[in-house]
Amino acid sequence: MQYTHLGRSGLSVSRLCLGTMNFGPQTDEPAAHLIMDSAQEAGINFFDTANVYGGAEHRGWTEEILGRWFAKGGQRREKTVLATKLYGAMTERPNDSRLSALNIRRALDASLKRLQTDHIDVYQFHHVDRDTPWDEIWAAIEVAVQAGKILYSGSSNFAGWHIAQAQGAAARRNYPGLV
Repeated sequence: MQYTHLGRSGLSVSRLCLGTMNFGPQTDEPAAHLIMDSAQEAGINFFDTANVYGGAEHRGWTEEILGRWFAKGGQRREKTVLATKLYGAMTERPNDSRLSALNIRRALDASLKRLQTDHIDVYQFHHVDRDTPWDEIWAAIEVAVQAGKILYSGSSNFAGWHIAQAQGAAARRNYPGLV
C-alpha cells in the first residue's frame, strides 16, 4: 500500500480511503466487518464515515457498526485514521444540524459514543453552513481540539471559494484551519 500525507498535515494515510456510507442499509454488519478487516489487511488505514450515514430511519447506524468493529480489539482503532463528518439533521429539533457551536459539541460527543472511541482523527464539515459565522465554527473546533476530541478538521462538498472563506477565518484566529 502506498501512503501519503493528508493535506497540510503530517498524518500518513493510505492512498485508498475506505468509504462506509453503505454500511448498514445496503451492507449488513457482518459483511461490513469483513470489508474493514480486509481493508486493514491490505494496508488501508484511512476510513471515512459520517454522523448521518445509516439511512433516514437510522441515522448514525454506520458509525455504530464501526464502533462495534473497533470494540473487537486487535488494535483496529489504533491502526485506523478515522474521519467522520457532521452537518445533517439527526433529529427534527432545530439545533441538531448545521455547524453551530451547540451542534458541533452535541454531534461530536454523539459520534464519539457511537464510534466507541475517545477521539476523531479528522472531523469534517459535510456541507457549507451559510447561517453560522466561521468564527463560531472555529471557536467550537478549537475547544474540541484542546479537549483532545479531534486532531484535525476537514471539509466535504465545499467549493474552492468556501474553503478559501474557511481558511481566511481560521487565519484571522491564528488557527491552522482545514487540513
